[in-house]
Amino acid sequence: MSLEGKVAIVTGSGAGLGLAYAQELARQGAKIVINDVNEEVAQAAVASITSVGGEAVAVVAPVGSSETAQQLVDTAVQTFGRLDILVNNAGILRDKSLLKMTDDDFDAVIGVHLRGTFTCVRAAFEYFKTNGVAGRIVCIGSPTGQRGNFGQTNYAAAKAGIVGMVRTWALEMKKAGVSVNAVIPVAATAMTKTVPFFQKAVEADERGEAMPDFFRKELGFGTAADVAGVIAFLSSDAAEGITGQAVGVGGDRLQVWSHPEPVVQEFHDGGWDYATMQSEGKAILEGNKQSVGERFPELPAELQPEA
Repeated sequence: MSLEGKVAIVTGSGAGLGLAYAQELARQGAKIVINDVNEEVAQAAVASITSVGGEAVAVVAPVGSSETAQQLVDTAVQTFGRLDILVNNAGILRDKSLLKMTDDDFDAVIGVHLRGTFTCVRAAFEYFKTNGVAGRIVCIGSPTGQRGNFGQTNYAAAKAGIVGMVRTWALEMKKAGVSVNAVIPVAATAMTKTVPFFQKAVEADERGEAMPDFFRKELGFGTAADVAGVIAFLSSDAAEGITGQAVGVGGDRLQVWSHPEPVVQEFHDGGWDYATMQSEGKAILEGNKQSVGERFPELPAELQPEA
């Protein structure tokens, strides 16, 4: 089922994962609104689509404000006559440990990732609902938002918040026939290129070779193209009825992340006062502690990074 006749906005699509999403949507027949803060990068992304017969236009503006969100929707409608798909990908990083993270570091990341997702979804949903369009919305999460990661307080908060909003929006948009899902990608990006653990995978990809199976299968780590197909599917009519989900994808692996559920329940007559917590509650909490952060298996010797 192609995306012929569909129109998609992809925020943060000048390069990297966002560009891969936009190109795949165009490959499946959609007309694309590219978004980036850099004019030259945005126009190059447009050219990468139009040069192979696709249709695309650029909006050069930072995501976050309501004005940019409305500009994206208006550009889609004015240029291509309609809007069917929104992919929220725009984001920035300001990684620092807690005591080194400034208010500006925190606010900048929250403003683009979390507020930008909120404002763009609100503008797109208003168009969908007003015009009776059973639209598709895909928001981008991260393993950091699911499990946490050292030095990423701001990013973890934003990505966890995005998944929380997606679950809420799935309830609010159901009657309008609009689906909204989060995708949790694990792929080679500018950031992962700097991580020694992924060195051999990134080097193979840059040589145009397949990444070793350890990365693609054991870690579920792959290329941007591995993620793009899932984005396109969730943007299609074939994904009708799939909403409110957090879908992990990377390499050869596809995941459905669970919604948070209690791992244990215990009851105590009269409630859990301080003394009862010491005598009974402490053992329950200690016996059911959940891990934090991502856990990677040990790299095989032949895939160890070079000094």
